[in-house]
Amino acid sequence: MMPLRTGLALALVAGMLGHCGPKPAPPLPLAPIRVGPEITLRTTPVPLDAANPAKTALDGGFVYAGGVVVTSDQTSRLHGLSDLAIGADNTLLAISDDGDSFQARLRLDEAGRLVGLSDGKLEPLLGLDGQPLKGKQQGDAEGQAILANGDRLISFERDHRIWLYPAAGPGTWGTPRVAPKPATVFPDNEGMEALAAYPFAGPDAYLVGGEEGEVWLCRLSTACQSTAPQQGPDFTWGLTAMAAFNGQAIATLHRGYDPVRGARAILRFIADPMAPAAKQRQTASLHIDGSTTRDNFEGVALSRSPSGTTRLYIISDDNFSDTQRTLLMAFDWTPPPTPPPAAAKAKKPVRKRHG
Repeated sequence: MMPLRTGLALALVAGMLGHCGPKPAPPLPLAPIRVGPEITLRTTPVPLDAANPAKTALDGGFVYAGGVVVTSDQTSRLHGLSDLAIGADNTLLAISDDGDSFQARLRLDEAGRLVGLSDGKLEPLLGLDGQPLKGKQQGDAEGQAILANGDRLISFERDHRIWLYPAAGPGTWGTPRVAPKPATVFPDNEGMEALAAYPFAGPDAYLVGGEEGEVWLCRLSTACQSTAPQQGPDFTWGLTAMAAFNGQAIATLHRGYDPVRGARAILRFIADPMAPAAKQRQTASLHIDGSTTRDNFEGVALSRSPSGTTRLYIISDDNFSDTQRTLLMAFDWTPPPTPPPAAAKAKKPVRKRHG
């Protein structure tokens, strides 16, 4: 969901700009999900750059690996997707702002590029009483993390909390229980957007990120501890997702917005997130702006491409608006070659003076 902090700040900008653009369309009407959770999906491929459909390469070693707009004619609830995870068998697992869980299977072409989704399933998240969550106040799911044993963590805002859903079989989870969350007060619509399992710190460890860039290291067995923040370039950016990879490294996703440039995103690879902010090392960054296909990106997941490179998937939250889209986009990243160590400087010969 677009952060309240950003909306308030940009209201001043919008006032100065006047009515220079179309008013946002009203949200789409909600309808009950169909009986049986299975839904048929419609996926429409999108280029990286509509002005240059042949373009695939971006700075930083990133290559576009396909993307689609995701919709369904069988429900009006397939919207507001806020975070995702990718399983080893190409399964996608996402959550929505309205308390739903979405599952599908990635469809890749012979070159390993994302071309669609199949086997869609949409069903409500359960509450502590085992019943479906009802209403925005209880169902505003924002962050998701899958622990090594298959248990699923979900963070919610408005009623700020983290729940653990125990694994109950492939693609299924049982009634949740309360999990540790940071001991801080979050604004109503600006909570724990980012959530990531962090096995480097232990099998029950996870990272929690607030929209303003605050980060905590939590464990199921202990209280959460504040760590170095992960902030965006300025106040118009918010931290929306994190994912761990390569030991202690993490990927961070920041979403930016203003009325002139619209939605933008920056994904960063941080090699040492537990170090003080000033000493952290950024190994790569992906900028999604300008003519690049983009929307309100709020979720990121890392996996391996068929060729063995690091693949990242990002998903956008369309805010239940018919002026936005649910975009699922894939990028492959190849790290630059490690430069050879600098040759030792040859010592200058000492010239002896002859008397």
